[in-house]
Amino acid sequence: MAEPASPTRSHRLSGRVRPVYYLSIFIPVAVAADLAHASAVLVFSTAALGVIPTAALMGEATEHLAARSGPGIGGLLNVTFGNAPELIIAFFALIDGLQEVVKASIVGSIIGNILLVLGAAMLVGGLRRERQYFSRTTAHAQAAMLLLALVALVMPAVFELVHGGHLPSVAQARVEYSSTTEQLSLAVAVVLVVSYAAGLVFSLRTHRELFNPYSEGQEAEVERAWTVGRSVIALAVAGVLVGVMSEILVGSIEEAASKAGLSEFFIGVIVVAIVGNAAEHWVAVVVAAKDKMDLAVNIAVGSSAQVALFVAPVLVLLSFVFGPGPMALVFNGYELGALLFAVLIANFLTQEGESNWFEGLQLLAVYAVLGLVFYFA
Repeated sequence: MAEPASPTRSHRLSGRVRPVYYLSIFIPVAVAADLAHASAVLVFSTAALGVIPTAALMGEATEHLAARSGPGIGGLLNVTFGNAPELIIAFFALIDGLQEVVKASIVGSIIGNILLVLGAAMLVGGLRRERQYFSRTTAHAQAAMLLLALVALVMPAVFELVHGGHLPSVAQARVEYSSTTEQLSLAVAVVLVVSYAAGLVFSLRTHRELFNPYSEGQEAEVERAWTVGRSVIALAVAGVLVGVMSEILVGSIEEAASKAGLSEFFIGVIVVAIVGNAAEHWVAVVVAAKDKMDLAVNIAVGSSAQVALFVAPVLVLLSFVFGPGPMALVFNGYELGALLFAVLIANFLTQEGESNWFEGLQLLAVYAVLGLVFYFA
């Protein structure tokens, strides 16, 4: 579901150089390390750091376009480009046949947004305030979409188990499934995409005033915004750089995981998921600190819903054309458990429309526990 434009974005349209862009130095370093066949750990680390400023540039260009195009189209742009880095990274992993890494990154993004991002936003935003408030109706609508996505992401695994199959292990890069399970995954992906499209209609047309309210500071934003041409060029440059960094990142995953003593599963569910959404994560915490919890909650819960309803099914559809074979939506036991708890927590927290720092700390604690389990898995 689309994220609403907000006057809180004005701090991003001021023209100041953001500290995140200092990480751009790692882009040429990653390319040089890859060409020189340097240590896989070095290549992976520099490429991961190089993704962050390119994702930030993509996000900033999107914000400038949103300021000129209005809240409705701006929300759609945020949806499309906010998840682009993660989608690109997962696409290259899909081509390389790292399907379990792809599924791990999907799960990692969903739980990361709900537990890590929302937790950090609530903690930072609530440190100097007794309570923070957000739209219960909007947040709960997005959490309800997550429940739909949860059913769709869990049932293929149930189908596989009922019919005598098995869940993948964390040590596998790709698992072969029956054609029936693959066709079921394809059908589920289509249903999710249709539901996602309906969510866009709901948020951008029939209930636009609820999700994309007009802001009084919109005219001032337009004056500070980049031109459309500059924004489009920035998006194109960022897209190319994200693609280059993603290809280098994915190409070094297997060897880097082995040398660092980490499983590909842990790298996919924790590292890749955080890197792919780093810029967006930072924005959620910043706006929460400014007591703009509506936007922070929308970024966290809304982005999780977008990953589940759009990114995951699109990758399934792409797997029928690219890569070694179709990717079935069958997740391992750790992933299913993490999804279940994260979605239930999201629905519980959005019922009251308010938050405090202790709730944020609890969310971070849950994410830490899951991270420890993933590490030892």
